[in-house]
Amino acid sequence: MFYRLVTLAGGVLFVGVLYGLIWLLCRRFLRGHQVTDQLNDRATVLATWTFTGVCLGIVFAVFGAFLLGPWAFYRTVRAHDVAVSDGAAVWWGLGVVTLAMALTATGFAGFLWLVGVF
Repeated sequence: MFYRLVTLAGGVLFVGVLYGLIWLLCRRFLRGHQVTDQLNDRATVLATWTFTGVCLGIVFAVFGAFLLGPWAFYRTVRAHDVAVSDGAAVWWGLGVVTLAMALTATGFAGFLWLVGVF
């Protein structure tokens, strides 16, 4: 029973890590495209919508995260009038989602190995 609680706590922690990684990557994207006005607020909005797309995509099918996450990223970038083409916004969204998911999955797999699940 103790391992289940530890695994649940670790899972919740890694959900926070996933959001944090998405936020950092969104902030880096915005700064790279010369968005400096209200950078933290805009990064939070962009990360929140991207994270929501990823979460909804995971609920339907794991690969749905790689469709809904970049779509949410693209739609939010368009709403903020960032000077980037539509195709580049979609590719950036896919990159943000893929990198954040890969880092989080690797860390969570290491955590599960550490507590003895694997």
